[in-house]
Amino acid sequence: MAPLQVLSAFIASFIFMQTLGNSQTCPDCFTHSRAAHYPNSEEKGTETGSCGFGTFGATINGGDVSAASELYRNGLGCGACYQVRCTNSNYCSDKGVTVVVTDQGAGDRTDFILSQRAFARMAQTTDAAASILPLGVVDIEYRRVSCTYPDKNITIKIEESSDNPHYLAFVIWYQQGKKDITAVQLCETQNFVCKLLDRTRGAVWTTTSPPRGPLQIRMLLSVDDEDETWVVPVNNIPENWKAGDTYDSGIQADA
Repeated sequence: MAPLQVLSAFIASFIFMQTLGNSQTCPDCFTHSRAAHYPNSEEKGTETGSCGFGTFGATINGGDVSAASELYRNGLGCGACYQVRCTNSNYCSDKGVTVVVTDQGAGDRTDFILSQRAFARMAQTTDAAASILPLGVVDIEYRRVSCTYPDKNITIKIEESSDNPHYLAFVIWYQQGKKDITAVQLCETQNFVCKLLDRTRGAVWTTTSPPRGPLQIRMLLSVDDEDETWVVPVNNIPENWKAGDTYDSGIQADA
């Protein structure tokens, strides 16, 4: 082979490998998959989702929520947001719908089981939505996007099973941005001794014998176990916290 041909082949091979590498690491690229919708008559999500959000998990984001299979990631994926759009150009819009993961579930080779509201919102029009809903399962493409709640701070919801001062369980609402909450610490506000909490299921964090006094919750936000940042709320959980109460953290942490 002539030197010029060898050089041309090398350059072509290099460009191909660069393109392949970029496509595999592109954080904003779409992934092809399939999505179904909840088979019940509920337009919004379920109140018994695996993430442990309860009623909040059915109504957050206007009810545009979803169960996820592999993206559930043993609860780490709870609260993550995804742009999901179906691919049939006759019925589907380019924008699609942004959903929040609030449950775990899998269908026929699907990554998402959407609420019926979210499934219909992938369509261009109301008539188009009436056409895709009976299909049950459609081809889609999706990508992770930032969760945005402009008028909301991260909120701590104390689980009904909690019992002050013996047992504390809570979930974290309004998780902004594209990072995962990979760890949570509970700290005493007097001597600043902290302990790592257990993720017992979904987005539920728990501890036995929590410290007395006002409590500070610290959250570790990260992307693929990298770019880690500890976030410290402005507001503490009061000493007299009660099961069922919610507490505004005072921060949005939308990094």
